[in-house]
Amino acid sequence: MIDKLGRSGIVGVLVILSGLALIALANPMIAGGLVLVLVGVGLIVHSLLKFALNALGMGGML
Repeated sequence: MIDKLGRSGIVGVLVILSGLALIALANPMIAGGLVLVLVGVGLIVHSLLKFALNALGMGGML
């Protein structure tokens, strides 16, 4: 999975994790909510990409 992300993707993941860690230091409850929101957005994006690729006949790519 890391080879698919590339350098900018890895930096993006590190920035997100460090931001969540910083928020967790201030308030763990808010950090937990933000994690749930990020996971939800990720699942929505994944399903939209899967639908789009299936519509184009490339369903096996994801």
